[in-house]
Amino acid sequence: MTAPLRIPEPPVISLFGLTRVFGTRVAVDRLHLEVYRGQVFGFLGPNGAGKSTLMRMIVGAMSPSAGRATVLGLELPGQAELLRERIGYMPQAFSLYAELSVEENLSFAAEIFSLGGRDRQERQRRIEGALTDYGLAERRGERAAGLSGGWKQRLSLAVATIHQPQLLVLDEPTAGIDPEQRRLLWDQLFDMAAQGVTLLVSTHAMDEAARCHRLCMMRRGKIVAVGSPSSLCARLAGRAFDIRGSSPGDAVQALRGWPEVASITQLGEAVHVLLAAEQPAPERTAALLAFHLAAGGLTSTSVTPAPANLEDVFVAASQGEGLQESRPSTSGSPAPLGSP
Repeated sequence: MTAPLRIPEPPVISLFGLTRVFGTRVAVDRLHLEVYRGQVFGFLGPNGAGKSTLMRMIVGAMSPSAGRATVLGLELPGQAELLRERIGYMPQAFSLYAELSVEENLSFAAEIFSLGGRDRQERQRRIEGALTDYGLAERRGERAAGLSGGWKQRLSLAVATIHQPQLLVLDEPTAGIDPEQRRLLWDQLFDMAAQGVTLLVSTHAMDEAARCHRLCMMRRGKIVAVGSPSSLCARLAGRAFDIRGSSPGDAVQALRGWPEVASITQLGEAVHVLLAAEQPAPERTAALLAFHLAAGGLTSTSVTPAPANLEDVFVAASQGEGLQESRPSTSGSPAPLGSP
C-alpha cells in the first residue's frame, strides 16, 4: 500500500533579503531565513549583532529598509496591524506598569488584546489561567514594582501570552534572573512549543542557545551559521581538544599566535583548543601541540580530543567558515535558511 503523500507545512516566518540601515550603519544585512511551527528558534550573537533589530522587524514594530518578510501568512510591513493580535512580544527590559498589581497588569493586557469585548467569564478564565500557569496566584495583589527579577519575567511572559499568540518573540528573556528561575522559564517555553506555538529567542549566552531546537548565529548584521546546536557542533568534529596540566595559563600563552589554532579558552583547570580550518590531520596537529608545549617546559601536559561546543562554532563561523545551511533554489534567488 502506498503511503499518503505528506505535504510539508509552510514556514511560519519567511525572510527574503531583509535589511535595516540606520544612517551609514547596516544593522541587518540581507537576511534570508525560514522558521517553522513549534520551533524554539534562537538568535545568538554579541551585543550589536542585529538580533533585536531583526526581531522588531519580524513583529512589525520596525519597517525594513529593503527586502520583505512573511509572518503567519501576512506580508510585512503592509499587514503589521493584523499581525499584532496573533503574536506576543517580551522585551529584554521590564516594560509593564510598575504601580499596578500583578492581576491589574494581566487585566489591562486582556483589554489591550480585545479580550474585554468577549464573554467576561472567558476573559476572567484567561486571567486566572495565567496566574496559575506562571505561579503568580499568591502574588496577584502585589505591585509589579515590588517583584524580584525572576517574578517580573514570569509576569512579563504571562502578559505576553494572555491572548494565546501563535508566535512568541522573546528578547533575552532570562537576563538577570537566577538559574532556578531560568530553568522554570524554559520549561514553560518548551510547553508552549509542544502546543504548536513558535518561539523566537534572542540571546548572547551560549548555554541558553544550546536549549533551542534550531539556532541562527549573527555577527554584524549577517547570518554566519544556521542549524540545530548539535548539528552545528558536529560540523567541527575532530577539531577540538582539551589540554590538561599543572599550568593552564602557561599553556594558553605558549599556544597563542599559533596559525594551527583558531581559538584558545581556559575552562577551569583545562584549556580548550579549536584547531583552524583545513588542517590535513587533526591528530597530527594535536601531536604537534603536545610537542610544542613540551618544548616550552610543559612536559606533564596532555592533549586529548574533546567535543566542539557552540563557542567553537561561533568562532569558526566568525572567521569565515561556511556553516550556513541552504536548500537548492529553483528561482535563481538565494534559498532561505533555517528549514528543518
